[in-house]
Amino acid sequence: MHANKRSFDLAALTWDENPRRIKLNRDIFSAIDQAVHIKPGMPVLDFGCGTGLLSLQIHERTGCVTCADSSAGMIEVLESKLKAAGIVSVRAIHLESDDTDGLPGKYDLITSAMTFHHIRHVQSLVQKLAGRLNPGGTLCVADLDPDGGEFHEDNSDVHHHGFTREDMMQHFSDAGLINLKSATAASVEKRSRSGELKTFTVFLISGEKS
Repeated sequence: MHANKRSFDLAALTWDENPRRIKLNRDIFSAIDQAVHIKPGMPVLDFGCGTGLLSLQIHERTGCVTCADSSAGMIEVLESKLKAAGIVSVRAIHLESDDTDGLPGKYDLITSAMTFHHIRHVQSLVQKLAGRLNPGGTLCVADLDPDGGEFHEDNSDVHHHGFTREDMMQHFSDAGLINLKSATAASVEKRSRSGELKTFTVFLISGEKS
């Protein structure tokens, strides 16, 4: 998921210490919960799971989640959290690339939060994730509205400075997904690259496989 895997491996060690990041993932989960009927036992994939801040909230509802990330460090932190909590019904997968190769099975719900701006070929990924959905399954992508390159202090592993919701919905439509919905999932107040205190908004786009 993450082009510069080494930087994310290092960041993983303190990833969960940022209260703003924890709140963001809570807000994204709340938006997903409003867009999708999350049921116990439904197979879910969280693509670009990081340390599982979103995945573990979904797991509380479903009881089974597959978590995937291309940062070995993030997966290691997630696995240590699972072990400490005694959770055995979460599968953590380290992907060798930012692709869907190596993922098992199909899913009723696929989520991806704040990952797509690190992905070079977004349309291709939407197509591949849509192909992993069961009929009637839903893809939910949460990411930044256009941010002018101001959200990240270091843009070296950032391929997109946010997305317009229209563009992302077009990607969903081109992948054959229907019943598309757009919502504001969260807002994040933080210092921008230029040092100003700014508010950045995060959308949630969802679409179903017919």
